[in-house]
Amino acid sequence: MRRSRRLFLERCSTGFGAAALTAMMQGDGWGNAAGAAPEAVLPDDAALRTFHHPPKVKHVIFCYMSGGVSHVDSFDPKPKLEAFHGQPMPVQVERTQFNRNGNVMASPFTFKRSGESGLPISDMFPEIASVADELAVVRSMTTPVNEHAQGNFVMHSGFPFMGHPSAGAWCSYGLGSENENLPGFVVLQSGNAVVPHGGLSLFSSGFLPAQHQGSVLKADQAEAIRNVRPRGLRDDQRRRMEFAKSFDQQFLDQAGGDPQVEAAIENYETAFRMQTSVPELCDISDESESTRRQYGLDSGDQEKAAYARQCLLARRLVERGVRFIELSCLTKGIGAGGAANPWDQHGDLENGHRAMGFQVDQPIAALIKDLRARGLLDETLIVWAGEFGRTPFSQGSNGRDHNPQGFSVWLAGGGIKGGTWYGATDELGYHAIENKCTVYDLWATVLHLLGVDHEKLTYRYSGRDMRLTDVHGNVLTDILS
Repeated sequence: MRRSRRLFLERCSTGFGAAALTAMMQGDGWGNAAGAAPEAVLPDDAALRTFHHPPKVKHVIFCYMSGGVSHVDSFDPKPKLEAFHGQPMPVQVERTQFNRNGNVMASPFTFKRSGESGLPISDMFPEIASVADELAVVRSMTTPVNEHAQGNFVMHSGFPFMGHPSAGAWCSYGLGSENENLPGFVVLQSGNAVVPHGGLSLFSSGFLPAQHQGSVLKADQAEAIRNVRPRGLRDDQRRRMEFAKSFDQQFLDQAGGDPQVEAAIENYETAFRMQTSVPELCDISDESESTRRQYGLDSGDQEKAAYARQCLLARRLVERGVRFIELSCLTKGIGAGGAANPWDQHGDLENGHRAMGFQVDQPIAALIKDLRARGLLDETLIVWAGEFGRTPFSQGSNGRDHNPQGFSVWLAGGGIKGGTWYGATDELGYHAIENKCTVYDLWATVLHLLGVDHEKLTYRYSGRDMRLTDVHGNVLTDILS
């Protein structure tokens, strides 16, 4: 009986670690190989032979706030909301997600100027306020969509539908990873965190070689990737792996070369190596008590403790040379925000946003401080963003609807001019009116800091040279140091 490769993999994939292969073989292609990448010399399989210009950073940590944080309640204070509170909007209202618009709603949060820079941050984020001088807040971000799944795709890939590579995949494709035992693009989850609307396609390699897609690690489980264990690997698994490789090599010889199969062959080696590197990464017993307290790992709030572990593992991944790391929020179940979009408070915004702020505030601030103390912040870029902002008018009595016309994101770390804000929305925070930005500008800036010209990082697909920034994008030079 002739055996197929598909049947073989179905029957013996657990020998390598089922989720290791899932993380590295899901999507249209096979998987996820990461080559060692000394910073001065890029790996042979990287898209770039050399940096386009000297890089400012080596790593990116993407703190994704799924659901849509209200900018007018966090990083973009609007005193006029108080003056117009309870009154109809004085300007024309655009169509919203649910189109049930209320009157202007004042912010229930209090802003204060923080740090030597006097950067205004609300009391939703008291700990992040303590590192205000590290942040550059972009107050004029926009997106063309007002629905979660499309918004998530735009923020991750620049396009409102699946099939395009995630920003992390582009970074892995262009630059690779500094650690051959770990992927170049890792997505951390913990507790009740789930993938945002759009699913695993948000972390896809799209039309790029499949080894550049995101590998999902469960940060708070004994097995971060199911069946990936530090012991019991040895001879039996090696024999299975070699057998699988021989299947692929035979197919490759017959087909005359196939990049996806070549990637699969190397992925078996990577999966085998990950069985040692991943458990070691997730074993935080060597972290001091002061570090655990700093991040909030021992918090009585389960969601906060789980997010704290993600932030700590993000630092450990940076130390191990991973290029792009994405963190995932957990749900508090307040307002309309479900597990996939926990910041989505169409009702009870104050309680929902306070609970979500409490979850991420201390861990993110601790991550920045810890990276700074270890000399790693200058080589790491932290990007904080969601898919859109929220309206200055209410939805129902005490919620806010989606607002794609203007919202805030911030960056911190190497090459960033901390303690600054860039762009502006109108007096009510409804539309971006000064230095309007798009996701293409954001990712052009990220790539620039990584030493990459966003117009030159391309991949030939369907008859054209594709880019993360499509045919758009300008580097936000005003926020660079």
